Amino acid sequence: MAEWEGKSRGTPLGYRIFVFILSNFGVYPAYLLLTFVAIYYVFFSSKTTPHIISFYTKRIGWSKLKAWWKLYVTYHLIGQTLIDRVAVTAGLSKQIKTALQGNENIKELVKRNQGGILLSSHFGNWGIAAHRLMNYGSDVNVLVYDTEHEQIKQYLSGVTGGIKFKAIVIKNDLSHIYEIGEALQRNEVICMTADRYLPGNRTVSAKFFNEEALFPAGPFQLIKSFKVPYTFVYGVKTGLTQYDFFAKPIREVTPKTTLQDIVNDYAQDLEGMAKKYPEQWFNYFDFWKK
Repeated sequence: MAEWEGKSRGTPLGYRIFVFILSNFGVYPAYLLLTFVAIYYVFFSSKTTPHIISFYTKRIGWSKLKAWWKLYVTYHLIGQTLIDRVAVTAGLSKQIKTALQGNENIKELVKRNQGGILLSSHFGNWGIAAHRLMNYGSDVNVLVYDTEHEQIKQYLSGVTGGIKFKAIVIKNDLSHIYEIGEALQRNEVICMTADRYLPGNRTVSAKFFNEEALFPAGPFQLIKSFKVPYTFVYGVKTGLTQYDFFAKPIREVTPKTTLQDIVNDYAQDLEGMAKKYPEQWFNYFDFWKK
């Protein structure tokens, strides 16, 4: 997975344009502008397009014609999720609505007051899902890669007022492990994605879409080591301005639970979501590359 470097694409100018449109005209004109951006990526994003087409044809089973149409759809959707994230966190639009499925699972996790880990993925709108967690009455810590372009990060911080949850930055010296341990000892909730890793990271293999794929070992090892309850969360776009927030039933860690058990559970759940919403799994590289 050397294609992924832990940062998103985009420029400060691009963000300024979309924030200006959001502030003055709302999300619909911003979506309209995305039409041209998505078309550009279909024809000129040579690094990602082959992997997306391969995923749609080999894993989902679509024809090449349908895969190319869905390629445009997924580029448009990822643009929408970025716009929606800014709109929600900055309070620039009230048009974005969310519905909750599995609300009781998050409430139960917080009510136990023993800490917990929420595993997500680069699926749907992770930013809105994390923002939505702020309403559950518990300190939320989100594990992040601090490799976003500095100008973009500073600009969005100025627009949104900064993130509202606690950010634990993943560092090469592994000091973030201590921060996670301290947060769990305070019975706080840790949120992290578990479907990408950087070159050199320790990995673990699991069956995913009928073939072995590599996942980062870190998130799953944390669950096993700290023996805290965990579950899976997603924020999926189900309408033009509608999101469904999914929180799956709580999983328990017992003395018999192995690292492989947790990885297999996650891979199976993510596969089910990716089959249902294939255009919203935004992993644009060869996930099965050995």
